[in-house]
Amino acid sequence: MGNFKEDIAKVKAFVFDVDGVFTDGGIIPLSDGDFIRKYYAKDGYAVAYALRHGYTVAIITGGRGRALEHRFRMLGVTRFYPNIANKLEVLKEMMEELSLQPEEVLFMGDDIPDLECMRYVGVPVCPADAATELLDTARYVSQFEGGKGCVRDVIEQVLRARDDWAKDLHGVNCAKSE
Repeated sequence: MGNFKEDIAKVKAFVFDVDGVFTDGGIIPLSDGDFIRKYYAKDGYAVAYALRHGYTVAIITGGRGRALEHRFRMLGVTRFYPNIANKLEVLKEMMEELSLQPEEVLFMGDDIPDLECMRYVGVPVCPADAATELLDTARYVSQFEGGKGCVRDVIEQVLRARDDWAKDLHGVNCAKSE
């Protein structure tokens, strides 16, 4: 591990948990078994922007639900792994499939189920309100809490380090219908 700013310039793939990262961790259960989650629009924009510029964005979550899947499909995320108990196994398989080295992967999680993945990748990061164990493991702790801009923070930092942020003035459509 070297200088953090130099190391984030090597990142080619972002992997995120959902609840507590893209959201504040709150869920509202519905009678059909799905859940309502509140997302931060700027996080979604950053995901769509990174995808448009050729970065891999993956979601590995213990969460589930049609609304959850719909949210990430709308943003253009194709590597979506819901209801996962062993996140590290899925992470390793994805990295092997894409020929990614640990130093090329940023993982953001917020709680104990994310700890193994954070220890495996080269750039482990977490929101400001993550569990103590993750705060101790992270190379970078966002100043933003889960659901309040932490995803945008890390994506923007990586893309700026690689000179890919605000490269053009075109927006991205974060409301794809598929």
